[in-house]
Amino acid sequence: MADIIEGRQPVLEALRSGRAVNRVLLARDSERHGIVTEIVALARSRGVPYEYVDRAILEKHATTPVHQGVVAYAAAKDYISLEELLSISAAKGEPPLYCIVDGLEDPHNLGAIMRTADAAGIHGIIIRNRREVGLTPVVAKASAGAIEYVPVARVANISQTIEALKKRGVWVVGIEAAGTTPFDKVDFKLPTAIVVGGEGAGIGELVRKKCDVLASIPMRGKISSLNASVAAALVMYEAFRQRTR
Repeated sequence: MADIIEGRQPVLEALRSGRAVNRVLLARDSERHGIVTEIVALARSRGVPYEYVDRAILEKHATTPVHQGVVAYAAAKDYISLEELLSISAAKGEPPLYCIVDGLEDPHNLGAIMRTADAAGIHGIIIRNRREVGLTPVVAKASAGAIEYVPVARVANISQTIEALKKRGVWVVGIEAAGTTPFDKVDFKLPTAIVVGGEGAGIGELVRKKCDVLASIPMRGKISSLNASVAAALVMYEAFRQRTR
C-alpha cells in the first residue's frame, strides 16, 4: 500500500519539508481558506498535482476517520529537477542519455523501464506530474531495486521539457510504430533522449511533433505494437550497444 499522509497539518508539514508527494486529494466541500489554502498553494508551487473530490472518495482512500478532508500520497523516492538530471550526465563525463515517458499509467511498466534503464546505463528518466504514474510502492517493487539508482525528474510539461533539452544539444528520438527510421539506425552515441509513449495511445501528438526523429521497431508478427516497457528495453539496449561497442 502507498504511504498515505492524512490530516491537514500532517499534509501541510510534508509539503513544507520538501518530502516527495505524488498527489493531494481534498474534500470538495472543504472551506477554501486557512490551512487548506496553504496546502493548495504549496502543492501548486512544488508542482504536486492536487484535486478536489467528493468526501466519499476520501473515505475510501483514507485509513482512519480523522483525515479532515485532506489525503496525500507520498512518493517512494524523491524526484529531482531537470537541471539536476543534466548535471548527472555532466558528472559522468558522458553524452546525456535519458528516457522520457509520455503518458504511462501502469506502475509495472514504469518499474520495468527503470530496471532496464539501470542495466543499460541510462542517466535518468523523465515523467510528467499529471495523468501519469509516479514513484509509487508498486513501481518500486516492479523495479527490483532499480528505483534506488535511477534518477527520475518530474516535469509539468513534456513538450516544453523537450524544447529545453534540445537547447542543450540533446537529440530527441520518439519511438513510434509509424516511424520512418529503424531504431537501430539512430546514432545513440549523440546526446539523446528516447521518448516512449503510454499504453495504447503511444506518444502524444504535441510531443511527437517536438521529436527530432521518429524511429520504429521492425515487426513481422500480426500484433502491431509492443508493450511500452519492452519497446523501451529494446531501444535502450541498442543505445547501450552503440556506446560500448
